[in-house]
Amino acid sequence: MLINSLSGFKSVNLVGTTSKEGIHNLSVVSSIVHLGANPALMGFVMRPITVTRDTYLNIMETGFYTLNHLTSEIYQQAHQASARYPADTSEFDAVGLTSDFKDEFKAPYVKESTIQIGLTFKEKIDIQLNGTVFIIGEIREIYVPEDCIHSDGYLDIQKAGTIACSGLDAYHTGNKLKRLSYAKTDRPIKAMDF
Repeated sequence: MLINSLSGFKSVNLVGTTSKEGIHNLSVVSSIVHLGANPALMGFVMRPITVTRDTYLNIMETGFYTLNHLTSEIYQQAHQASARYPADTSEFDAVGLTSDFKDEFKAPYVKESTIQIGLTFKEKIDIQLNGTVFIIGEIREIYVPEDCIHSDGYLDIQKAGTIACSGLDAYHTGNKLKRLSYAKTDRPIKAMDF
């Protein structure tokens, strides 16, 4: 537990996939990283594929998946989705969340999530040191509350109700301190409005 907590607060998302048999799958992931804006890439680490990993298999077979932010309203159901359900069981049904398909995208969103991201698989990197796999996807769709996007593109995730996690089982709400101006060597930073 200590090693899992050392990195501090992390984003926590539900990954939505669909099997080739049409079963909708959910898994909890707390290792999402932004990899670039052009193209818009995000990645996450999957545990070793030494046992069946439905999320991994579904992404490899279909090439589509979603990331769905957790909120204080759904974190308990999301946490339950980390249980090892049989492959023919939909975690959406098992934990009481709603699968939501949009614009012909081939993976389900979590209807109860306020920030939803649709991605297509681009690359996997096998990490030899511990057998984990780094999955890289390209963002294809984004669904966010309009009142949470500022004119400069800043996404107010606190206003959207997004929560964070630490370790394997602790969930946290966030409180903004300040936004700061872009750092330059020839001028002091300034606090900006949210």
